[in-house]
Amino acid sequence: MKRVGQVIKVRPEKLEEYKRLHAAVWPEVLEATRERHLRNYSIFYKDGYLFAYFEYVGDDYESDMKALDADERCQKWEGVCRACHGPLETRAEGEWWADMEEVFHCD
Repeated sequence: MKRVGQVIKVRPEKLEEYKRLHAAVWPEVLEATRERHLRNYSIFYKDGYLFAYFEYVGDDYESDMKALDADERCQKWEGVCRACHGPLETRAEGEWWADMEEVFHCD
């Protein structure tokens, strides 16, 4: 299992819309994430930042993430949510949500 943390800014004027969207995530998007082996997915908010955490339980993370990015259901959802985001200037090339380095874990 791979633990993944990601961060992105949320536009202050879009925070309530973002919360509303995520109070009723489209079922087809949830299905797509399960099909690509994502579990225990959470998003947290603090001081203008969104922190996402999920666990990947598949065998080929890179392939599953590419497939998820290409999934029409997820592309439509991302199109709606993207207007709420402000990506970090320090994100890697090709990233929207910036991947975070895990520096500590305790079971």
